[in-house]
Amino acid sequence: MSGDAHLLVAADYVVFAVVLLLSAAVGFYYAWRSRKQGTSRDFLTGGRKLNALAVSMSLTASYMSSVTVLSNPAEVYRYGAIFGYLSISYVLAVVYTSEVFLPVFYRLAINSTYEYLELRFSRATRLLAMVIFFFNALLYTGLVIYAPALALNQVTGMNLWGGIISTATVCTLYCALGGLKAVVWTDVVQIGIMFAGYMSVIIKCVILKGGISTILSDAQEGGRINFVDFDINPLRRHTFWTLVIGGTFGWSAVYGTYQPQVQRYNSCKTIKHARLALFINVLGLACTLTSSVISGLCLYSFFKNCDPWKAGQVSSPDQLLPYLVMDILADHQGLPGLFFAAVYSASLSTVSTSINAMAAVTMEDLIKPRIKLSEKKLLLISKGLSLFFGIVCVAMAGLASLMGHMMQAVSIIGGVCGGPLLGLFSLGVLCPFVNSKGGLWGLVAGLAAAVSVTIGEIISPSPPEMTRPLSLSTEGCNFSSGGSLNWTTPLPTEPSLYTATPGQNTDDILLTGGLRETVDPRLMLMKEDTLSYHLFKRVKDGVMGGTDSVGQPNKEDEINNPAEEKFDNTRVSSF
Repeated sequence: MSGDAHLLVAADYVVFAVVLLLSAAVGFYYAWRSRKQGTSRDFLTGGRKLNALAVSMSLTASYMSSVTVLSNPAEVYRYGAIFGYLSISYVLAVVYTSEVFLPVFYRLAINSTYEYLELRFSRATRLLAMVIFFFNALLYTGLVIYAPALALNQVTGMNLWGGIISTATVCTLYCALGGLKAVVWTDVVQIGIMFAGYMSVIIKCVILKGGISTILSDAQEGGRINFVDFDINPLRRHTFWTLVIGGTFGWSAVYGTYQPQVQRYNSCKTIKHARLALFINVLGLACTLTSSVISGLCLYSFFKNCDPWKAGQVSSPDQLLPYLVMDILADHQGLPGLFFAAVYSASLSTVSTSINAMAAVTMEDLIKPRIKLSEKKLLLISKGLSLFFGIVCVAMAGLASLMGHMMQAVSIIGGVCGGPLLGLFSLGVLCPFVNSKGGLWGLVAGLAAAVSVTIGEIISPSPPEMTRPLSLSTEGCNFSSGGSLNWTTPLPTEPSLYTATPGQNTDDILLTGGLRETVDPRLMLMKEDTLSYHLFKRVKDGVMGGTDSVGQPNKEDEINNPAEEKFDNTRVSSF
């Protein structure tokens, strides 16, 4: 394979532009349809009238970011198909979210996840959690915009800031005009484009290799089919236990407490639709992961004798998939453009999700509690906030360009932020004896513990015998000396991977007087809220009637859409 760079041709740019325009058109269409929505609540929640299928696809798209599209195949390429065990953690995390968090959040009809923390604990806890959210969301969104633009710029010559600004401009416009409904339906289109991009690469690889059996045989010989690893050492990078247990905690934090995800399933027309959206979303996540694993094995099959990363043809593993695309699809005009459109669609879905979520949190946690305004003014402010955060995201992309190993940094930030919040929300929903002091100091202690572990890992990183990257070779390389690729980004010591490292400390919950206080039962999980309770009851009673299609009793229709019965913001435990 030649080291010469392939450049995108006119057909690729046309496909790329059509995809961007299609995404914008869908968003603008729903913006026009929703032009008469009269409240900020409708703008930020879609009027709580969305169906399960659309929300499930949006849930998948919003976390199938450009980082995921580029990084996961590279992770499989370096560490093997054992990465696929994450699919088990998806199921466990969604079941936990559906059983524990969804019933409480949907019953309260909250727009901001952190609103629950003031109802359950104190305003100080709510504000601290909100700060953590903004810290995490802004850095991650900046990375999601910048990283793919950098990779495509270095592999294809596509203009770096042109890609960044076009991504931010398109999603900011339809977010600001159409709100959550425009975001969700644009996600539906973008998820299809993402899978089309993945499949174009996989199908071409299979054709060139003469069948999937050759790719699997190469992976087996190279040690990439490495599912049998049940080492219980928690310091290992990828084992069955670290992926399933660690992944469950990480994805529970995402689906159970992270504002963009909670905001989506809370926008469903009924709790049945919300629960169904979560479970359909698991299928989307599984398809995404399967595509990533197969793409990673395709990478190894093509590069087993000449690793472009070690050979200096790419500056980071995240550029391997674009590099392969430009090598095998360059003769098919338009297909490289489709793949890169898929990467940017992944960026659009994640960025628009973050913009809408940050606007909702700002409105619900900072503006509404302090200023009494008419619904018309609140709606205008909501749209203005979407525009503002779109501009901020471009600025964060600029910050990402000035920082070093941003992907690894954001992986760490995601773990530091997600773990303590998961612990706090779980305590609030499950443990009535945890009071406001215990909740706040537990969150602070959890952050301190997570930061300490992170600093320790930075100072003393895991040795190769713990990470165990698989062997890569450059013996078969035959690059021409006149290659035009010019890599300026320093080689990283480790590739990127968005993982979460939960850290929490709740030892003080019995030391702050929580046992002496009473908590409103609507803020707690009750056995009647859970799907498992009704399924067990149905089996026990041997009665097949009297329940709805997902096992919920008919009386739950009372909370099918509580949008007009917002929970009274009154706490029973004081700080």
